[in-house]
Amino acid sequence: MKERVRAVLVTADETMLVIRRTKPDIPQYWVLPGGGVEPSDESREAALHREIHEEIAGKADIVRLLHTMESDDERQLFYLARIATWSFEDRTGPEFSAEGRGEYALEEIPLTVEGLEGIDLKPEEIAHILRGAISAGTLAPFSH
Repeated sequence: MKERVRAVLVTADETMLVIRRTKPDIPQYWVLPGGGVEPSDESREAALHREIHEEIAGKADIVRLLHTMESDDERQLFYLARIATWSFEDRTGPEFSAEGRGEYALEEIPLTVEGLEGIDLKPEEIAHILRGAISAGTLAPFSH
């Protein structure tokens, strides 16, 4: 079974980093940074650190596993993480130079229900989980 890891990256300003995807003939949508776990990764967390480095040249502190989604052929693990530094211009992921993959744009959105409702975050299940966690106040076990 293929495993993917993604991060809800919370900034010091209580915003969340998301990637806006623009592809021909498809309405734009947003995804959380992350990607596939490779055989060479020591752990899921190591895979997430590698993906965050590749996609946004960032370094994050993983707080905890937030949610797991499973289908017949794929498991996606969503982690809650704090991020202090990143540089979208310095990203190195192979997907960014692949022909026909469309555009990737890093955006900061408010970590609020309204912020989430302003974008089409995929998959819908994680958007739903995040809206519920924000409403319940369970996303904020951070100490500054």
